[in-house]
Amino acid sequence: MPFCKVKQAELYYEEVGTGRPIVLIHGFTPDHRLMSGCMEPIFQERTGWRRIYLDLPGMGRSRDYADIESTDGMLEAVLELIDKLVPESRFAVAGESYGGYLTRGILARHPERVEGAAFICPMIVPEYDQRELPVQTVIHEDPALKAELSSEEYEDFRTMGVVLNQRTWERYSEEIVTGLRMADGAFLDKIRTRYGFSFPLEQEKFGNPSLFLLGRQDTAVGYADALRLLEQYPRGTFAVMDRAGHNLQIEQEEAFHTLINEWLDRVEEARDKE
Repeated sequence: MPFCKVKQAELYYEEVGTGRPIVLIHGFTPDHRLMSGCMEPIFQERTGWRRIYLDLPGMGRSRDYADIESTDGMLEAVLELIDKLVPESRFAVAGESYGGYLTRGILARHPERVEGAAFICPMIVPEYDQRELPVQTVIHEDPALKAELSSEEYEDFRTMGVVLNQRTWERYSEEIVTGLRMADGAFLDKIRTRYGFSFPLEQEKFGNPSLFLLGRQDTAVGYADALRLLEQYPRGTFAVMDRAGHNLQIEQEEAFHTLINEWLDRVEEARDKE
């Protein structure tokens, strides 16, 4: 299994394809399968991209991370992995939830290296009680699914789910729950005590192609806080999607594919003009 040794951890990663690099960063507690599950179907239809899926410290198969104390340390580990795996070239980056927050940290540190950034239900405000969140709402619920699952499984799925059917359950179970079960809870509790960066993220405007995919019914991070960043991303598409919660990539699968492909088209177009 491939590991990248950085100063304070050994990060597990998977690499697929060749071409221009894209770094894909999952959220807090799952593992790389959250990102490969939603992104690989897209890349199966397009060539020329080298995908780097990583497991953040304390999640998935990454190991030897005990000395990391904060989200600052998490970011440093990711930046060191990028420096080792993509030492010369620029790269694109896509992050989901906490991975979106780390993506903003990458932009704050090295905006000149990033040729495009995508944010999937990104965490904008680290402090949960300071986030602007919608009321929890289930838009579609298939009664047959409830009969198939245990009450514990169903209630867990329902706490964050907006579209509850066989397809969304299967993807949630395979791409998210499998990672959740591997997480190091004690380590992640430690990181939560220093969850926000110690430095400001209000950096200069990011002028390369970007994309914000936001769930209208996302009760984990919301959508309103991300919209306040509109002027920071002059080449950003901001999509607030109905019938989508924090698992937007699963609940709005077709629209997700369309918008990610459109963002990748813009990144390629901008690179070709250089």
